[in-house]
Amino acid sequence: MFLIAGLGNPGRQYANTRHNMGYMALDVLGRRHNIGYNDDGHKAMFGKGMIAGQKVILLKPLTYMNLSGESIRSALDYFKIDPSCELIVLYDDIHLPAGQLRIRTKGSAGGHNGIKNIIQHLGSEEFLRIRIGVGEKPPEWDQVDYVLGHIPKEEQPLMDEAFERCADATELLLKGETELAMSRYNVKV
Repeated sequence: MFLIAGLGNPGRQYANTRHNMGYMALDVLGRRHNIGYNDDGHKAMFGKGMIAGQKVILLKPLTYMNLSGESIRSALDYFKIDPSCELIVLYDDIHLPAGQLRIRTKGSAGGHNGIKNIIQHLGSEEFLRIRIGVGEKPPEWDQVDYVLGHIPKEEQPLMDEAFERCADATELLLKGETELAMSRYNVKV
């Protein structure tokens, strides 16, 4: 069984913001496979289903971004999921151009507080992740304001395409095609 966690912040005020890329990508994956968020627990909303022949749990932590690890650790323990090979985390990255994906099997938090908290709760940097680029903040912007800012209308089609590619990449990861996913999707758009 796989746990696929999309990172973001709960609440209407955070809908369609750069920091909610994980939530939005997870929603695309859920719609594609008719998996809704019918359950709650583990400080999250989640739904269960099948994707690419694998049992999956789609999880949206409700702890706010910086405490995502609490929710993910709780779900991993409850469902007896091995984070080193059965956890996939989807999240935003300001170090990648808008719409670009980057798949990794391990690595540091790279300044992302949600990932830092997950690493802290897992005690390991080894878990699958798909970073979704939101672009670097303009020099005059505060970083918090930038990531909590809404996606501009003109950028929305690019992001919608990124969410579809993220769902495609997730399906490959679930099939054990990690190298193929990385070679196909770790490219500039």
